[in-house]
Amino acid sequence: MLVRLTALMFFCSLAVTAQAFTLRQSSSLTPSQSAIEKQRQRLSATDPEERRDALMQLWSMHRTEASRVAMAGLTDMSPMVRAVAAKAILALGPDESVAALTPLLGDKDEFVRREVAYALGQTRSHKATTALTQLLLDKEDGVRAAAAVSLGEVGDETAVVTLANVLSGNANSSSKKKSKGERNTFVLRAVARSLGQIKSRAAVPALITALTNENFVDDIRREAARSLGMIGDPAAIPALRVAAASADPYLAQSAFDALKRFNP
Repeated sequence: MLVRLTALMFFCSLAVTAQAFTLRQSSSLTPSQSAIEKQRQRLSATDPEERRDALMQLWSMHRTEASRVAMAGLTDMSPMVRAVAAKAILALGPDESVAALTPLLGDKDEFVRREVAYALGQTRSHKATTALTQLLLDKEDGVRAAAAVSLGEVGDETAVVTLANVLSGNANSSSKKKSKGERNTFVLRAVARSLGQIKSRAAVPALITALTNENFVDDIRREAARSLGMIGDPAAIPALRVAAASADPYLAQSAFDALKRFNP
């Protein structure tokens, strides 16, 4: 009996010592460290909503230490949590963020791939270009559109040929697969816009073709006109003049505004 009592007292003493150590450790943390530690503990919650909220809190801190803790969310069981984690880690810096995010481009969940693509665009890192251009062949429209948008944010000229091929309907021109061409309006509009953001003259022929393609919806043609104005290559002037006389007043205005960039 005495042995059991002694053992019980020993284990109780250990528990008290551990608790005291934890309290001393917590009291030595700065306010920001304490806030990060609180969210780190919440990432172990059984409720995915709580884990998601913890990542949102870490994201709002915009601190490298917070993003490092948030990396645990990239392998979470919940697609919702993984998607939020993609943005929560961005304070790590461009190169480290790209390295952490790229594996998730093969995630089985469309929502995760899409949010990762957008997050890669926010890094502005040219190291994301290859992965994003490959994502232009994803089976989901929303993922392809996110990749197109992000390539414009990254602004890497090496993506121009691939983007131009998508706009021209030759997305798989370098592969053995026979391409039927991109059909989604939002994807094509995003591609046209991104080509303007990159501002490479190599994109001009594809943008002129898009502008003059009457089979395209006017949204795509308007975006092509705006992008031609952003690039500023005089070769686009004849096509823009024709578009400026379009029966569609919005397309005409877009072309007119683009022309004004040549003669401010």
